[in-house]
Amino acid sequence: MLSRTIPLTSIKVESLLWAIVIAVVGYVIIKTVIQVLRSSLTRIGVPELAAGVLARLVEVLLYAALVLAVAATLGYNTGSLVLGLSAIIGLVLGFGLQDTINNLAAGVWLAASRAFSKGDVVEVAGYKGVVEDVGILSTVLKTPENNVIMVPNKSVWGSAIVNYTKMPVKRISVDVGVAYGTDLDKAVKTALDVIRSIEGVLSDPEPQVIVTELADSSVNLQLRAWARREDYWAVREAIIKAVYRRFNEEGIEIPFPQLDVHVREFPRKTR
Repeated sequence: MLSRTIPLTSIKVESLLWAIVIAVVGYVIIKTVIQVLRSSLTRIGVPELAAGVLARLVEVLLYAALVLAVAATLGYNTGSLVLGLSAIIGLVLGFGLQDTINNLAAGVWLAASRAFSKGDVVEVAGYKGVVEDVGILSTVLKTPENNVIMVPNKSVWGSAIVNYTKMPVKRISVDVGVAYGTDLDKAVKTALDVIRSIEGVLSDPEPQVIVTELADSSVNLQLRAWARREDYWAVREAIIKAVYRRFNEEGIEIPFPQLDVHVREFPRKTR
């Protein structure tokens, strides 16, 4: 019975059964190999994103080999099959997959360059978000609104990359205006005292308060402090609240934009 051929084909039942076995076993082996490869790459210090890209490339190659093995088991001439696939791939590459190849190459370079890691907050190609993954063809970002953005790797590699979380220490800048006529020395000293009292503000580098601008309705100050990356937003919010509270206590006015309108009366014309 196993030597019988399947109707309308030249494939034997035995060959079909062997092909199914090879496909199932091959699938399990590939999944196991990829899992071991990922963990091994991570264990030797390869970044998670780089390990992911390499694992995906190996996975594609292994599945291609599995397809050829199944085809050979079914009695197909794999030599002619490979030749035919090569011709088709070459034709497709020549007419429409230049972008795909560029994205693939860019993905490899991004993973190898360590420009960012999974979980970093980056701004790239006009988009800002948390890096979720670097795929074979695109980089996946997640925005604070929980939107997912897939940016082609060639666009990421070909543009400036701003990594907001790569450095362990970040500078906090808070702009605040005081009214004209304010004792600036007092305002600067008060703001400095407030900054230094905030938990999480680092003493090195030293906090600063500088006068930045004589604006239309206020004299603008910029409060600068340094904090650990993980404390950035909490410290920034604490500085804003504490400065606002202390300025009120000290009678230092934080003005809102004002516009003075002068109305003039013109004498009426007499006939």
